[in-house]
Amino acid sequence: MAVELKVPSVGESVYEVTIGEWFKAEGDLVRKDEPVVALESDKASFEVPAPQTGRITRHLKKRGDSANVGEVIAMIEAGAEAAAEAPAQSAAPTAPAPAAPAAGGGAGG
Repeated sequence: MAVELKVPSVGESVYEVTIGEWFKAEGDLVRKDEPVVALESDKASFEVPAPQTGRITRHLKKRGDSANVGEVIAMIEAGAEAAAEAPAQSAAPTAPAPAAPAAGGGAGG
């Protein structure tokens, strides 16, 4: 399911922001509430978190572009597949590490 990442309302007098740094590239996995992009206004800079866990499928604005409050700036493909992949990637490299010290301990005799 496609989820829209929109420019949030940041104050009564702020109607337009500038796209800052994209923390997540197209194709990257993102978890709910993880920062996706930095936005700048004339009054403040702030980060926009992901509304859902999923995969960034498209940036609709580039760094330096202007966007209005409520405007869609990126698309996220949410769903069980994307959510399941995120923890699996971080857990995979840590599994073989404990096996290495155990093998060296028994060969000392």
